[in-house]
Amino acid sequence: MIPIRIFISSVEKEFSSECEALRDYLRSDALMRRFFEPFLLAETPAVDRRPDELNLSEVEQCDIYLGLFGNEYGDEDAAGLSSTERAFDAAASLHKSRLIFVKEGWAETRHPKIEKLIQRAGKQLIMSRFTTSAELLAGVYAALVQMLEIRQLLRTTLFDAAVCHDATLADLDDEAISRFIRNARWSRGFPLQEELSSFDLLTHLNLLNNDRPTQGAVLLFGKHPQRFLISSEVKCAHFHGTQIAKPIPSFQVYKWRAFELVDQAVDFILSKIDITVGTRADSTEVPVTYEIPPEVVREAIVNAVVHRDYASSGSVQVMLFADRLEVWNPGTLPPSLTLEQLRKPHGSVLPNPLLAESFCLARYIERMGTGIGDMISLCRKAGLRAPDFSLTDGFVVTIWRKQNNTINLSVEESIYFTGEVKGVVTSQVTGEDKGEVSGQVIGEVAGQVTGEVVGEVGRLVSVLHGEMKRTEIMLLLGLRSDDNFRNNYLVPSLKAGLIEMTVPDKPNSRLQKYRLTKKGMKLLTKH
Repeated sequence: MIPIRIFISSVEKEFSSECEALRDYLRSDALMRRFFEPFLLAETPAVDRRPDELNLSEVEQCDIYLGLFGNEYGDEDAAGLSSTERAFDAAASLHKSRLIFVKEGWAETRHPKIEKLIQRAGKQLIMSRFTTSAELLAGVYAALVQMLEIRQLLRTTLFDAAVCHDATLADLDDEAISRFIRNARWSRGFPLQEELSSFDLLTHLNLLNNDRPTQGAVLLFGKHPQRFLISSEVKCAHFHGTQIAKPIPSFQVYKWRAFELVDQAVDFILSKIDITVGTRADSTEVPVTYEIPPEVVREAIVNAVVHRDYASSGSVQVMLFADRLEVWNPGTLPPSLTLEQLRKPHGSVLPNPLLAESFCLARYIERMGTGIGDMISLCRKAGLRAPDFSLTDGFVVTIWRKQNNTINLSVEESIYFTGEVKGVVTSQVTGEDKGEVSGQVIGEVAGQVTGEVVGEVGRLVSVLHGEMKRTEIMLLLGLRSDDNFRNNYLVPSLKAGLIEMTVPDKPNSRLQKYRLTKKGMKLLTKH
């Protein structure tokens, strides 16, 4: 970034100590030196130019004119004007940002011309007054911080509470908002009614700023969030080994609303990790156990999406290796927390509290900062190492898989059928849960089912018992993303002829259920 150049203009003999203090402060303060570079005329090396010419030349080159006015007017030229007044006028004519600081003093001791200049400047802009160097430094600091905020180089407003530039209420999805209210009422006893207008709900959740949608509102309910916040995506990758290596067996970039990003990323991992399906000897429901508890996967991904630094151009990355799951987000810990403290009971310090509040109402997270402790406890209960946490160009959660993993679901690797469908399959299936919603899946189906699809197909076939609704199957598998379930589980299973609809003539029927076909039942009896 090119520093913002500040020209400090004054009557040198009157303000030499203040100018030097101001220069040293701007060059030493961690924030100020990041953005600003001060310049004093007294620092100019010997040069064959008149001081007044050099003064005006510096005004032309600077970004900010900072004038110190006191009792003295300064040396006058043939026209009776001092370099102080000429520099002030030049900055005005060049439309430079001007900051004027007036040193308090007895009015009767002030030169008439500087008094007149102060009065004229006061009609053009707001001036600050000071008596000591400390007051001057404090005033300059406040003015420059405000300028950084105006130029959007420094953000003091929380990210999720700041206005999303160029976004309007028309860019929000009313159906997504209604769905959130229904979920929040069921999950948390949310008091607002489903008929509530989008405007009223966003007001209640503090997701409007001057009646405009905030960045948090767009992330949660936007029709196209990445149009405004391009890095708000989740990248998921599956590697067969323990290192990042090409070719990547499975890679997905999810671009959607924050809730859906979490659901899709969690479902991606659940479709790749090992699963054990028990028998129905003790219950009509099939006991399903994932090698990593789904709650742990979900907690890690929710934390990454909710607590990340959205000002960063990086995106959340979810990577599954043979020995571990890594969830990386572009962010860091708040100053009050250390990596060691994460493993102990700690307060909840939220970088995006409005996002967190909505996720809490939807029962994706709890408020009390217990998530890390729950992850550790669930991993140990499942016989896994406790997760590791690190700060490496971002915040990384590492969840360890079992050593010497073996795939317990034999159906996943050996599912076989003689498929009538060969080549590229393109299917449309609609679901009763979302009305006329169709999904498309494209995959190679020929003879033996292999690759990424087979795992999802095997899982669905292995848990389907009797006649079950889609929501029941998803709940049993721990899935939340309708699109993922439809495209990777339901459509391939239907096309393979392993399952069928109970109401095939009415795919969108609210009574629609699914059951195994003879081929599907025959498949299960073989394993």
